[in-house]
Amino acid sequence: MKSAVETLNPTRVRLTVEVPFEELKDSLDAAYKKINQQVTVKGFRKGKIPARVIDQRFGRGAVLEEAVNDALPKFYTEAVNEAEINPLGQPEVDITELKDGETLNFTAEVDVRPAIEIPDYSGIEVEVDPIEVSDEDIEKSVEQLRSRFASTSPVERAAAEGDVVTIDLEAKVDGEVLADGVADGVQYTIGSGELLDGIDEAVTGLEAGGEATFTSELKGGSAEGKEAEVTVKVTQVASRELPELDDEFAQMASEFDTLDELKADSRKRLENMKQYDQATQAQERVLDKLLELVEVPIPEKLLEDEVNTRKHNLEHHQLGQMGLDLAKYLEIQGKTEEEFDAETKDQAVKGIKTQFVLDELVNREKLNVSQEELTEHLMRRAASSGMSPDQFAQAVVEGGQVPMLVGEVARGKALATVVEAATVKDTNGEVIDLSDDEDEAEAEETTEAAADADEKTEA
Repeated sequence: MKSAVETLNPTRVRLTVEVPFEELKDSLDAAYKKINQQVTVKGFRKGKIPARVIDQRFGRGAVLEEAVNDALPKFYTEAVNEAEINPLGQPEVDITELKDGETLNFTAEVDVRPAIEIPDYSGIEVEVDPIEVSDEDIEKSVEQLRSRFASTSPVERAAAEGDVVTIDLEAKVDGEVLADGVADGVQYTIGSGELLDGIDEAVTGLEAGGEATFTSELKGGSAEGKEAEVTVKVTQVASRELPELDDEFAQMASEFDTLDELKADSRKRLENMKQYDQATQAQERVLDKLLELVEVPIPEKLLEDEVNTRKHNLEHHQLGQMGLDLAKYLEIQGKTEEEFDAETKDQAVKGIKTQFVLDELVNREKLNVSQEELTEHLMRRAASSGMSPDQFAQAVVEGGQVPMLVGEVARGKALATVVEAATVKDTNGEVIDLSDDEDEAEAEETTEAAADADEKTEA
């Protein structure tokens, strides 16, 4: 077999392949055998029909077509390996010449990974938010814990902000009560903003047995987005009583003996959270700086497929789970379809560029993935997916996704390498040291986020 490669542009090549006819022998034999099992000819046992009879009855052309279809993937793969290219996606194959007994010639156009030059990235500098936990942050954290231990007791007075009211609701659109617009015994904390717009004003001042009617746009259900006339009836008013902030509360709500110990623990937890956020922010900004340094041609077909995949996932998975369609989502976001398409394309370009650049770094730095690293990554992905590690691992293996996970880990290690070489300072001018064991885990999440469906986060 002879093959030659022609570069059409930085991301696409054309392979020209010439195959001597004798190379088709195995595929021709397989074609005759397959046709033998599919047809019957009077006077011959099934599977025992001679080749010349098959040619006479069904045509030599049918046999050649079957043989060529069987052989093309093998010849294409050999040509790719010989040319030492990295194809992306499926090729566009064109048979240019097929002479029975002489030759098979074909061309295959396919997108390829572009050649990328990674410049010196040791001079990258980024600025991040400092780790600052204020007394106000501590108080807010403790108050959130305190509210979880609040108790309620019925009162015989008008409802006020902060009270928990038990209510019955009925929604009408165009004078008709909606089938899914009736709810009884709903508990609602006035001022929480967890139900319909306007409900706080409607129930404030009502006693048990009182009712009011107000107009609000429905946030879900069969008439989502429509204006409805909502009648609310208060069946009970209860006051929320918060426990005293003292040592007794600390012992009830935590493993600590004193309120001071509880507050100290809250400070430590908040600092850890801010430290994690700071590291993630640093990695995102280092990645952005790295991408600015590298010129990466983007294959048109790959970009088109990525954009379509992102839109499909958003419309048929994320939005579907929330009971939204694309039009309603764009209305909520305040975007036009053109703006949405442009943002999706930008996100897809960044995702592809991120993968290409970090994969090139993996090769250049000769980064390998150990079994332990892969297992740790699998555990994190399983936790984020809501599946058990065993279930997630089985799904990954059955779906042939192990190489994808290996790639994610390797790209995380590549990004961690760049972050370690970069200078990271907070807005106070303090140099941040990010060289710890969590770097690669956080970097994996950063690269996944950059290359994954950003629209899920927006939704």
